[in-house]
Amino acid sequence: MRILATNDDGIHAPGLKVAEWIARTLTDEVWVVAPETDQSGVAHSLFLNDRLRLRDLGSNRFAVRGMPTDCVIMGVKHIMKEAPDLVISGVNRGQNLADDVTYSGTVAGAMEGTFLGIRSVALSQTYGIVNKNQAPFEMAEHHDPDLLRRLLERPHPTGKFYNINFPDCAPEDVAGIEVTVQGRRNAEQLYVDERFDGRGNPYFWIAFHRHWQEPVAGMDLHAIYANKISVTPLGLDLTDHGSMSDLSDFFA
Repeated sequence: MRILATNDDGIHAPGLKVAEWIARTLTDEVWVVAPETDQSGVAHSLFLNDRLRLRDLGSNRFAVRGMPTDCVIMGVKHIMKEAPDLVISGVNRGQNLADDVTYSGTVAGAMEGTFLGIRSVALSQTYGIVNKNQAPFEMAEHHDPDLLRRLLERPHPTGKFYNINFPDCAPEDVAGIEVTVQGRRNAEQLYVDERFDGRGNPYFWIAFHRHWQEPVAGMDLHAIYANKISVTPLGLDLTDHGSMSDLSDFFA
């Protein structure tokens, strides 16, 4: 088995080292291709108007001046002599739940692997305010190798991939694994933080209010709040199939 590991936090991120370690519990052939710098929140974007720069770090590890999507393409189409059997994207520092899925470069790395016909997973580690500077990656280290082995025993669903989030707790306190749907957050959490520089000119941060919400059972958010590992199957097909018939009748 050949595994390609990538992320959006950058080539030097601690979570990428965890992903590489997890990959090596499954195979001896591991390739790492990750962004040169932090690319969190870039979603499924590509470098189209700028050059991609590649830096060989040795031992099958490469840094790309580009996005997570660029890294997967470079790994599969240029760096590796044979396509990987699995793409691991992560382990992200911070959750990728609910609306995060549409922004996440971590999820995008797994999405691109899926576009290329490769079984792919996105891995993210939740953390809290107290441990925000040291996410508990031991959670993923402890639970993910066995979880991936179990998923690899399943047939490869075409056009599908898994978004896996680990709760912010000790490995022994995990309450189980739950298959979840992508949740939704309260839109009021999102706001624009306006500030001023030394000359009085305004600048802005996109920011989020952190407050408790009661998610619906079955959602990824609900599972994480219950100290469960959330496994959400995602697909490349974004069509709302439930609206097809009604919309066709409308335009008839």
